[in-house]
Amino acid sequence: MDFKKGISMVCVVLCVLLWVPNILYQLSSPLWLLTFPIAAVGLVFGWLARKSWLMIGNTLMFFSFFIVMAVGHVIFQK
Repeated sequence: MDFKKGISMVCVVLCVLLWVPNILYQLSSPLWLLTFPIAAVGLVFGWLARKSWLMIGNTLMFFSFFIVMAVGHVIFQK
């Protein structure tokens, strides 16, 4: 496996794991803030590896806060 591809994959997985305390356990953990710099690093390495699926995954994780907020608003609105 290419080093750049591996780093980008680790960034996607790490960003997903950073959301686990907030979504699954309902704990107010500020760890989700790390998704912004980690996803940005993963996006750069995905671009260097020329893997579009890694770039898409890291971009989704970069905007995951806004996605989670929008989904929560749609589900829990009165």
